Amino acid sequence: MSEDQTKPWAGRFTEPTDAFVEAFGASVGFDRRLYRHDIQGSIAHARMLAHVGVLSLDECDTIVDGLQGIQLDIERGEFAWLVELEDVHMNIEARLTERIGETGKKLHTGRSRNDQVATDLRLYLREEVDLIGEALSRLQLNLLALAEQEADTIMPGFTHLQTAQPITFGHHMLAWVQMLRRDQARLHDCRQRINVMPLGAAALAGTSFPIDREFTARELGFDRPAENSLDAVSDRDFVIEFVACAATLMMHLSRFSEELVMWSSAQFDFIELGDSFCTGSSIMPQKKNPDVPELVRGKSARVQGNLLTLLTLMKSQPLAYNKDNQEDKEPVFDTVDTVKGSLRVYADMVPHIAVNREQMRQAALKGYATATDLADYLVRKGIAFRDAHSVVGKAVRFGIEHGKDLAELELVDLQQFSAAIAADVFDVLTLEGSVAARDHLGGTAPRQVRAEIERLRKDLPA
Repeated sequence: MSEDQTKPWAGRFTEPTDAFVEAFGASVGFDRRLYRHDIQGSIAHARMLAHVGVLSLDECDTIVDGLQGIQLDIERGEFAWLVELEDVHMNIEARLTERIGETGKKLHTGRSRNDQVATDLRLYLREEVDLIGEALSRLQLNLLALAEQEADTIMPGFTHLQTAQPITFGHHMLAWVQMLRRDQARLHDCRQRINVMPLGAAALAGTSFPIDREFTARELGFDRPAENSLDAVSDRDFVIEFVACAATLMMHLSRFSEELVMWSSAQFDFIELGDSFCTGSSIMPQKKNPDVPELVRGKSARVQGNLLTLLTLMKSQPLAYNKDNQEDKEPVFDTVDTVKGSLRVYADMVPHIAVNREQMRQAALKGYATATDLADYLVRKGIAFRDAHSVVGKAVRFGIEHGKDLAELELVDLQQFSAAIAADVFDVLTLEGSVAARDHLGGTAPRQVRAEIERLRKDLPA
C-alpha cells in the first residue's frame, strides 16, 4: 500500500513516516483488544448518522453489515492487523472500505479517533467492571461457605501479630468478606462515571454535523453523553479511578495472602492449602509452597504500579487529547487481567482450604487470650476498669511465672489479686465462654457469625 492509501492524514505530508517511528507509534499490538467495542461504537455511530439524515438507510445497512462481517473475521482469526495502520480504529476502517467500497469512508463523518478511542475504552471498562463484580460475588460466596463451616472454630485473634483475644475462624473469614464488599461497592460507584459517552465530541470541539448524541448514548447503553467536548476526549479520570479501586482490591487480596502464607507454615499449622494450589521444591522433597497466595501478594504490586503510571501519565497534560494517552491502555489491560486472574484463583482455592481446628484451639490457649474477659468480669463485679486492668496484669504475670494460662490457675491463686473473684470466673476464662460472650452485631460469637452470613448472602448481587 502507498502512504496515501494507508494514512487518512497523509495529504498534509510530503514524506512517508519513518519506519521505526511508525512501529514506535503504533498501538495496534495491544489496542486491537478493543475491536468489539470499536465495532459496537461504530455501528451505533452509523445508525445515528442515518437517524439524522447524514447517511442513507442503505448506506447505514451496508456499513453495519460490513462491520459485523469484520468482527466475524477477527474472531475466526482471519483478520490481518497491519502496523502501518497504527491502531485498531484505522485497521477496521481500512478493512471496511476495502470490503464495501467508498461508503466505508463515510463512517468517520462527525467523529475523530479522539472521541472514538475514549468511547471504546469506556465500553471496555464498563464490561470488565461487571465481570469483576461477578468474580467478587463468587469469591464472597465461597468465603461465606467456609465461614459457615467454621463458625464454631476457635482461633487466636491478633493485634501487632501478638495473641489478643479468642475469635472464631468464621468471624475472621467474614472480615475478608467485608473488605470485598467495599471493593464491590467502589467498583459499582466507579461504573457510574465510566458510563458517560464521549462520542460526538469529535477531536475536541464537537462537530458541525447535526448529530444526535442522546440517540447514540441510548444505542450504546450509556447513561448520558459527556457535557464538554474538551473534557470528553481528554478525561482519563475514569481509568485512574478504576485502577485505584483495583489497587485497593489487590491490597486486600495481598493481606489475605499474607495470612494464608503464615497460617500454612509449620510454625502456625492452622490450615493446609489444596495440593493443586501449591508447588514443591526442586531440592527439598518435604516442601509444599503456597505459590498462589504468594503470587497474588506479588501481583498486587503490578496494579499499584499501574496506578502510579496512570497518575503520572496524566499529571502534566494540557487540554485536550495528547498522544501520551496511547499509554493508558496497557496499564488498564494488565490491571483487568491481574484482578480477574487473582479473583478466579482465589475463588477456586478457598473451597480447598483445610482447617486444623485443634491446632488453632491450642494456639488460642497460649498468650493469655482471655485476660480481657477477666477484666470485664471484674468490672461487672463493681471494680473500675482501670483497676481491673491492673489486677489482671498481675494475674497474668503470676501465670507467666508459673507457666500456666489464666484458666489453669487455681481459684485461690486468682483471689490473691482480688477478693471479687469467685468460682464463676472460670465460666468466662474458657475459650468458648469468651467467644460466646461477644454476642452482639459484629461480634465473634458463633450465633452472630451465622446471622451475618445470612445477611451477607442476601445482600450479594443475584
